[in-house]
Amino acid sequence: MNASSRPGPPSSGRARGAKPVRVALITYGCAKNLVDSEVMAGHLLEAGYVLTDDPPRADVVLLNTCGFIQPARDEALEGIAEVLALKKARPRLRVVVAGCYAERSRDELAARFPQVDLWTGVRDFDHIVPLLRNEGFRPGDRPFLYSDRAPRALSTPGGWAYLKISEGCSHECAFCAIPGIKGRYRSRPAASIVREAERLARGGVKELNLISQDSTYYGRDRGKKDGLAKLLAALAESRGPRWVRVLYGYPEEVTNVLLGAMSDPVICPYFDIPFQHADRGVLRTMKRSMDGPKALRLLEKIRTRLPEAAIRTSLIVGFPGEGRPEFKALLDFVKEARFDHLGVFTYSPEASTEAFSLGDPVAPEVKVERRRALLETQSDISASLLRGWVGREVDVLVDKPAPEQPGLWTGRTRRQAPEVDGLVFVESSPERAGRGPSDSPKPQVRERASGLENQIRRVRITSSKTYDLEGKLI
Repeated sequence: MNASSRPGPPSSGRARGAKPVRVALITYGCAKNLVDSEVMAGHLLEAGYVLTDDPPRADVVLLNTCGFIQPARDEALEGIAEVLALKKARPRLRVVVAGCYAERSRDELAARFPQVDLWTGVRDFDHIVPLLRNEGFRPGDRPFLYSDRAPRALSTPGGWAYLKISEGCSHECAFCAIPGIKGRYRSRPAASIVREAERLARGGVKELNLISQDSTYYGRDRGKKDGLAKLLAALAESRGPRWVRVLYGYPEEVTNVLLGAMSDPVICPYFDIPFQHADRGVLRTMKRSMDGPKALRLLEKIRTRLPEAAIRTSLIVGFPGEGRPEFKALLDFVKEARFDHLGVFTYSPEASTEAFSLGDPVAPEVKVERRRALLETQSDISASLLRGWVGREVDVLVDKPAPEQPGLWTGRTRRQAPEVDGLVFVESSPERAGRGPSDSPKPQVRERASGLENQIRRVRITSSKTYDLEGKLI
């Protein structure tokens, strides 16, 4: 089963009636989708359903889809087809398709997959139980945005979690279909976010990753100036997790006030700001405003105020109007900017967006080659930057034992976001990880797990690779 993130863990419970109903919940796409799935999982568990990570044994398979770009839609289509193959062998299996793709293209999908039992988009994640029970309810009139009162079953490792601070987007980027799927920007109340953060901390969460279509826009729809900076200050003063990281911001909205708020020790000095391109003409067509020279000045400003800052960006290659000179400007920009982390996407023309009328003039093989060139350049930059961390001592949030690497654990520093950046491979010392010289092998493993898993530990970096670091516990 191909999925972009983990299904919820197996749990116990019963639906109405004598027999428990087992639901396999599969999530595609971004972390924002994952949070919606965690809310659905919370409602299902609260109602007595059983969550399973084994779709062939489930009574219901629920797919939360992504419809943002064609590769994401292709992944969802493949997943739907795989589940319907299970249904062919087990006709009583119920298949439910939810999320962005179902919201965007429900009629088209329903015609293609008539065997799907239920379609629901992005408005009724909190009504998943009455939907499964065929109970009447008033459908949502706008995309769902949860609150701290919503039940939520985390599917991330115990030491970290995502927290969605808003829904929708009020920008008008020419290439993006999100506003048409999720509607205009809506912020959660700050008090609700703080309450959820404190509850997550009480449950053992050490690191909180704030997510949104544009986190730097937070509060503007409520008439608040410097909304994100004020929210970060409130989280820093709360009894929430020790690390708070902001994901999905806009470079145009990184202000002096925000930089000041991010200097607090609780707030990770991490900037996830998609520049998309560097050429002024391409950016004008994209309806984005920060070209290469402006971006470089912003990077200098960030690094001057916060010398330990890590900066991630996302870029698009192959956008209409990107010829050789425009791509060279982008490649030169990446070389000069020296980003810590970089994601590169090939342009996908999206119906209902302003750029769709421009067609798709850049050949697919050219897009692939340009993406390869950017990532190859970035790999050299990343390797060079990481070599500078060898010999330093850093805090690492340790997640779990490294697969097939005995004695090593995986973790991340404050400069590495989950699921998209590199890792720190930590070598544990027996004496410092709770092991005694006379312990037997099995107790050693259990004691090491209890002492390291989901803990923030001090680590000395001993070596570096292209994207990852290695170190030893201090």
